Amino acid sequence: MILKWIAIGFFGSTLLTELLFTFINPPLTPLMVKRLIEQKLDGKSARLEKIWMPIEEISAHMIQAVVASEDNRFYDHWGIDMDAVQRAIEYNRKHHRKHGASTISQQVAKNLFLWPTRTWIRKGLEFYFTVTLELIWSKRRIMEVYLNVIETGDGLYGVEAAAQRYFHKPAKQLTRAEAALIAAALPSPRKRNPALPSSFLRKRQARILRVMKQLRVTGFASQPGAPR
Repeated sequence: MILKWIAIGFFGSTLLTELLFTFINPPLTPLMVKRLIEQKLDGKSARLEKIWMPIEEISAHMIQAVVASEDNRFYDHWGIDMDAVQRAIEYNRKHHRKHGASTISQQVAKNLFLWPTRTWIRKGLEFYFTVTLELIWSKRRIMEVYLNVIETGDGLYGVEAAAQRYFHKPAKQLTRAEAALIAAALPSPRKRNPALPSSFLRKRQARILRVMKQLRVTGFASQPGAPR
């Protein structure tokens, strides 16, 4: 009986939170809190820069760049890209350096609701939150939250703050090349500086730009027919 009520409380509270975040912008994420704690433990001053920006005020190039870089089938899958999962499994069988298959929806679920650790329990919860987010939110809202909470530098979150720090302009004015550089840095944003790109970052930028040309949707801000 106790377990039954615990389960009801868990599912009820999480679904209610997801519904609220449909209309309310999340103020903090577990990763932001973790980084603040790490800064204090390292004797550094707490640093958290983020500027929430509606998706209409973010360059379509930036939307296209993260899709090209992180999740080519974002508009087509239901939160889990089974094709990407299968490709990752086959690749990881043959290579020492592992590839992941996390979609943008999974990253939003992980950023908003889960502590950044690698366990089977967390992966199970990530699956649950990803599927429920896809059911409750529109693709537009998932992308909007992603672009505003993603880590983009040391103490830096969201593409608006990144655009202002690295290129001294709002995210709405980012060029294709600048957007691709920000996207290229996302796997290790605290180690890579889009304003001073290394040769490795330039190579990633070039690959992202090639994929961007092949995408059928450039972004919610400029495409009335984009998936909702």
